[in-house]
Amino acid sequence: VWLRRCTHYLFIVVVAVNSTLLTINAGDYIFYTDWAWTSFVVFSISQTLMLTVGACYYLTFTGVPGTATYYALIMTVYTWIAKGAWFALGYPYDFIVTPVWLPSAMLLDLAYWATKKNKHSLILFGGVLVGMSLPLFNMVNLITVADPLETAFKYPRPTLPPYMTPIEPQVGKFYNSPVALGAGAGAVLACTFAALGCKLTTWTYRWMA
Repeated sequence: VWLRRCTHYLFIVVVAVNSTLLTINAGDYIFYTDWAWTSFVVFSISQTLMLTVGACYYLTFTGVPGTATYYALIMTVYTWIAKGAWFALGYPYDFIVTPVWLPSAMLLDLAYWATKKNKHSLILFGGVLVGMSLPLFNMVNLITVADPLETAFKYPRPTLPPYMTPIEPQVGKFYNSPVALGAGAGAVLACTFAALGCKLTTWTYRWMA
């Protein structure tokens, strides 16, 4: 039992830490200045998938509706700690970040609870709900962040690595609707990652048997 629990908590920490790193990179001010909509879509999808796989794993492992929201809270606190540390080192980040994962994780819990802990409903309904909702909440998060252009002028970065150098302006690249694109792609991909999160529970029990 102790080995199974240790493996379980190791997974939770690894996924939550990776989610935190994704969030921190999503706030890169130069990246947002040059690639605003493109990066918004990419990071919305990546955070959707990280939240879905970790929350579904946690949810099906414990079998208790509400643990997906608890997992999102872990991600939020990790992010506050990490961004607080970077801010203390002089990196231009706002310390307070909107906890965008919490409402999406609540939808996961709701799908699991409302269907009487049906795993397949969690994958299908929960995955779609998270995929469609997180880009919307992420846009609210982006609105609360300091203006990237103003920040870029305030903290000039002398050079960019070649892979970060913009080729052409990207605003309007996705028909001026990054939320719709992120939600569409996220709704499809999140179901796959919800299934992976559920499968991790099966694998954990199998490995520890």
